[in-house]
Amino acid sequence: MATVAPYGSWRSPIAPADVARGGRRLGGATIAADGAVWWAEGRPAEGGRSALMRRPAGGEPEEVTPAGANVRTRVHEYGGGAWKLLGPELVVYVDFADQRAYRLELGGSPVAITPEPEEPAGLRYADFELHPDGATLYCVREIHDGGAEPENQVVSLPLDGSKPPQVIAAGHDFYSSPRVSPDGLWLSFVCWDHPNMPWDGTELWVTPVRDPGAARPLAGGPREAVFAPSWDSQDRLRFASDRDGWWNLYRTITDLGAPDAAEDLPALEQLTAERADLGHPQWLFTMQTHAELEDGTIVVIRTEDATERLAALDRSGGAVRDLGLPFTAFGAPSITARGGRVAFAAATPAKQPEVVVVDVASGAVETIRTTSEETVDPRLVAEPRAIAYPTGDGDTAHAFYYPPTNPEFVGPEGERPPLIVVSHGGPTSHVTPALDHEFLFWTSRGFGVVDVNYRGSSGFGRAYRDKLQGTWGIVDTEDCVAAARFLAETGEVDGRRLAIRGGSAGGYATLCALVFHDEFAAGASYYGVADAEALARDTHKFESRYLDGLIGPYPERADLYRERSPIHYVERLGSPVILFQGLEDEIVPPNQAETMVAAMAANGIPHAYLAFEGEQHGFRRSETEIRCLEAELYFYGRILGFEPADELQPVEIAS
Repeated sequence: MATVAPYGSWRSPIAPADVARGGRRLGGATIAADGAVWWAEGRPAEGGRSALMRRPAGGEPEEVTPAGANVRTRVHEYGGGAWKLLGPELVVYVDFADQRAYRLELGGSPVAITPEPEEPAGLRYADFELHPDGATLYCVREIHDGGAEPENQVVSLPLDGSKPPQVIAAGHDFYSSPRVSPDGLWLSFVCWDHPNMPWDGTELWVTPVRDPGAARPLAGGPREAVFAPSWDSQDRLRFASDRDGWWNLYRTITDLGAPDAAEDLPALEQLTAERADLGHPQWLFTMQTHAELEDGTIVVIRTEDATERLAALDRSGGAVRDLGLPFTAFGAPSITARGGRVAFAAATPAKQPEVVVVDVASGAVETIRTTSEETVDPRLVAEPRAIAYPTGDGDTAHAFYYPPTNPEFVGPEGERPPLIVVSHGGPTSHVTPALDHEFLFWTSRGFGVVDVNYRGSSGFGRAYRDKLQGTWGIVDTEDCVAAARFLAETGEVDGRRLAIRGGSAGGYATLCALVFHDEFAAGASYYGVADAEALARDTHKFESRYLDGLIGPYPERADLYRERSPIHYVERLGSPVILFQGLEDEIVPPNQAETMVAAMAANGIPHAYLAFEGEQHGFRRSETEIRCLEAELYFYGRILGFEPADELQPVEIAS
């Protein structure tokens, strides 16, 4: 029989070390011509480094990159697109240490193919594409030379590194997705300018490979977000665009023809008319939500109400059909195809992310790599439930609720569990229903967890995404508060023991909720924004004008930035807060947390602060993750009034 024990004090087999150890981060996968599958793998236990992996057909996973290599680019700071498979035994990748590009043949040693910069890590590369000639690479380069802000370009370089990179496109603030047509005649790329983010408005350009100066726009604009261009087997250019309010697929009706004869670019046709998104916010390079099979079928990641499913569009067109697979969360999505198979990393509500290969015709799924070799007792898995609930201005917001789940325990009769409200980062992103060890850490101890897709989240169409324009710090916070209130009023949780946590933009919503609202008894901010004005002044180029849309132009509307900055209203804070911060964070610098801590100390507000050397924006080291979970649990126990079953290192709670 289950033991009766207060919620929060349940003994759980899921320890903080299990969460960190089980956190192998799996990136997008590619199938080589010889049947081997390649992918990138982040390893918290090795300082968060990313290794390039390969599993030969019928073999076992093996690391391809040398010991200690860290496959990661810092272009846009968030990176992505740090490697590209060029042949069955040939790959190019960026090493985090110096940001140079390296060519690596299987079994050999890496060879640098980009010059050593004058400034350490001053020349950064991402998003590689190989010309059909097999000798020329295209990629995005970001130059850090001490200027007012970095310069972004599309460049070409010889695969053997015999010449320095040559500029193909420059002049716009940002570039991504250089892609070459199969006939080798055309290059396409995406570009955009301040103050737009890539989900606000981008342009898709094409240029003759032999004459980059003749580049012309094909699609997009300041209010149309073009995403993930890809050439098909007939030299037609396919891409996602949200011009009709949803990210649907479009394609040139014909190929672009010979550059010398191409006076007019071909017209476009709309391939899908879904009221769902077939694209994503482009936070990272090489995100790809559509791929073509050898029979012309297009496989897509379809996102409806923040649930991601694998679907297909037959060559004859028509509706997008769900493939009936269990996957609901593709992370930073990347799918690739070879023959009739697709490869990707994805999770389900019952399983953490796996690298898998799917035979689309048969539906057969082959697991290539799991997040962890250790399995979770299915009785401990909290099943997410989608909820829609009323929020500010008579609107509706969305979330996934994970109830307390542990077969060994039940709560006392009449007692309701404490609730942790999770506010995601971005803020332009979304959360999906998937097994998450970190959530299980809480639910198996007797907490309810609600993962909020506040207004402004992606995965619900452009109109929902745009509801955060001009309202950041208001509607996202309202929706977190409303989620907690909804679950308390429906009797799911204890309305007196509500906590809120989040990282980055989610940390900002956490601090805003605690300062400007009274519902929460405690909060945990991970590298969260406390001073929106300081963020506008100090952050990196990619996001330096992001707040123009989320709040207003700066410095013209500095008054709005101050009004929405928790740091200026600490005297309103009535609930204790624990803050976690990486000391090498370039996106939300440590001075944000340090200023908040000083203000709380001056105002006598209970708080705790943990800072970590060597950590950046988003913690990568297992020892950091372990310490954070233990500290947060200890903090909640002290504040919410329960005794954790775990033996925890105390945290100093100052006041």
